[in-house]
Amino acid sequence: MAIERIAILGTGLIGGSVGMALRQNGFTGPILGWDREVVQAAIALARETITEIAGDPITAAQQSDVVLLSGPVFSILEWLEKLAPVLRPDQLVTDVGSVKGILCERAAGLYNQPGRPGFLPGHPMAGKEVSGAANADGSIFHGAVWLFTEGADGAEMSAEARERANAWREWTHRFGCRTIDLDPKRHDELCAWVSHLPQFVSTALSALLEDKFRDDEDLRAIGGRALREMTRLGASPYSMWRDIAHTNEEAVAASLYALEQRLTHLRENLKTPELRKEFDLANRFRLGRPHKPAKTEKRPNQ
Repeated sequence: MAIERIAILGTGLIGGSVGMALRQNGFTGPILGWDREVVQAAIALARETITEIAGDPITAAQQSDVVLLSGPVFSILEWLEKLAPVLRPDQLVTDVGSVKGILCERAAGLYNQPGRPGFLPGHPMAGKEVSGAANADGSIFHGAVWLFTEGADGAEMSAEARERANAWREWTHRFGCRTIDLDPKRHDELCAWVSHLPQFVSTALSALLEDKFRDDEDLRAIGGRALREMTRLGASPYSMWRDIAHTNEEAVAASLYALEQRLTHLRENLKTPELRKEFDLANRFRLGRPHKPAKTEKRPNQ
């Protein structure tokens, strides 16, 4: 079944960017938008990332073929529970949450069952260090990876919802994404290393510099590209990263602990040959392995 009408619950940076990407890539149907912050929905409408502000999010979801849940993880968890009893089996719910294990656990038994709507958990590896509908940008998905963590219960998805799930995957390709299917636990482990750890490192460094050099204009005056790149993520909003820290605590803590050990090793070997070994390893990771395009994993029921 075709996707003719979409509801986006959460019209901030990512939700707004999805709406914009849909329009830029030929979607002509209605895009209903709702946000807890009314001003965000108003900005999204003004920027034409949505076509209509939904008065009631439940009604908007019921009227749509696909419902995109965009926002912090805890808000997505709430919507999964609210929507499951009120949507039809032919409808599809998908999301852009940064942690998948807890979302897939909560959705189990509520979706992809006889008489229940379909659920396709997703996560675009794209974004900015700033938030809000005013910063939405449909081009942020170009060259990015859109991860899907559909579990075995996906086989129970209705035929109509399955068609829409496949259609949604195709839309992410039109946005310029490559798609990869992962187990939810594997997703959370990998994202802890490639996304969550860099964020917390940047946050810690930015906070440390603010503590130590708050009123030191010389630091900002001489800080160059290295400082800008290393602290860019330090501007990211707490509201989103609080939820990630709470729902992916084990994997994030493990990565932070491993980094602590590595930093201790560096500190203790600033004047030994071990320092060169560390640089050699770092160079090998960054420069020595040519990128191999990932292939989309095709599941039997797709």
